Formats: sequence, structure tokens, C-alpha cells
Amino acid sequence: MLFADLDLSRRLEAAEASACALFAEARSGVFPHIGACSIIHAGTCAVFDGVDSPCTQTFGLGLFEELNGASLDFIEQFFQEHEAPVLHEVSPFAGVSALDLLCRRSYRPLELSSVLYQPVEIAAPVQEGPIRVRIAGTEEAQLWSEISARGWAHDHPELREFLLELGAVTSARPQSYCFLAEMDGIPGAAGVLSVHEGVALFGGAATVPEMRRCGLQNALLEERMRFASELGCDLAMMVTLPGSDSQRNAQRNGFCIAYTRTKWRLHSQDPRSPD
Repeated sequence: MLFADLDLSRRLEAAEASACALFAEARSGVFPHIGACSIIHAGTCAVFDGVDSPCTQTFGLGLFEELNGASLDFIEQFFQEHEAPVLHEVSPFAGVSALDLLCRRSYRPLELSSVLYQPVEIAAPVQEGPIRVRIAGTEEAQLWSEISARGWAHDHPELREFLLELGAVTSARPQSYCFLAEMDGIPGAAGVLSVHEGVALFGGAATVPEMRRCGLQNALLEERMRFASELGCDLAMMVTLPGSDSQRNAQRNGFCIAYTRTKWRLHSQDPRSPD
């Protein structure tokens, strides 16, 4: 049995850190004027992917090394030099001392997320019927971005151009695989799988409005799980909003909640409290 503990959290957070750092690397090639980059300091991965990017934050804070004021100074300076907000995704396994330090340094909680996992054991059966899921070819990067953007932007059309840009970078990211789900040959859903040291991170799944509730999301999940098994991954992970449809769908498909993670934001540049 795989228990939700410090070792598991380190694997999961390292996988997402790798995915976001590689995303910044890909952006630096596609949109070099952004200045996207990442660093690792005291076991923490800090990513700058643009001021408004969801990847601009840290992963693993206080998880691999005990957090102290000097380390936090260094990481804060990295973001401040890029004129970006200072954001940390913090696992509860970082411990009370790390959270206490953040509170004393004028950080406030900004967001919660559920980190889910399951072992990758048995490949899903071969697909049959009208639904087909496949990896998008390099020449289909624009198609994949379009399907993904249409799915995500249905309720927020003002985000369309931003989502198309994210799709272009995702298609160029190393160690990632972009999947398309089709119904009778018509693309209707998109998803991505990122791989790091045996951990398969499921992300970016969206379905265009007119093809929802047709089984495309389940098919995407099953095919990505089968592919992760072929790659030799032993652990699958997913991150969702607590209580969301995405979380419920993941749990229906065998994922378990490992822990609830908190995103913290620095709200003051006042002189820092001592450790």
C-alpha cells in the first residue's frame, strides 16, 4: 500500500516542479522576451514564467530542506528581480515551522488545491468504439492549442489569447506529451501528460462545449494512464480544486487525495521578522 507521507509528497512536488521549470524553459524558446527561467535553492524550485503565469511560483518549499529566513530571502529576491509576485505552493508535509515562518513574514493564504495520486499498475484496455485518443503530432501543435483553449475559455472568453499562448508553450515543453481525444474523427478534447522520475503528471484536460458528457475525458485519462504504464511510470498524480468536478472525476477513476496544498502570497515588503 502506498501511504501519503513525506516521501510521497517529495516525489509529487518534484514532478510538478519539473513540469513548470520545463514549461519556463519552453517559453524562453517560444517567447524569449519574457525572460522565463527557474532556479533551485535549498531544495526549492522557483519558476518565473511571466508575471501573470500560473507557473510563476515555488514548489517544494521547506520539503527537501528545513526552511529558514536566509533561504526565503534568496527566493523572494529571485521573484522581486523579475517584478513578479512571490508565491509558494506549500505541502502540509513542510511542517508547522515553515508555515509559522511564512506567517511571520507577512504571507497570506491565497488558494487551496487537492493533490491526488494512484499507482500505475495495469495498462488500460485498447480503445474501441467511436472515441479515439492519440498523441498529437508536432504539426498539430496549433490544433491541440485550439481545442484546449476552446475547452477552457468557454466560460471566460476573455482568456482565449492567453490560453492559446499557454497551448503553444505546452506543445514545445520537453518531457511532455499532448493528447487529443476524437469522436468519430472530430477532435473534441485535449490533455497533457508530463513525466518525471517515474511520476506521471496528468494536467491540462479540457473538452469543447459541444462534445462534453460524451466520455472524452474518461478516454483521455485511460489512454494517458496506459501510456504512462508503457513509459515505466509507477505513480500517477493530478492537482485539482478541492471539491471540483475534476476532483470527483479523478476519484471515480481511482485517484486518492494525498493532501491539500496551500498557495501563499507575500503581501508586504516591510522589514522581515527574525527567525
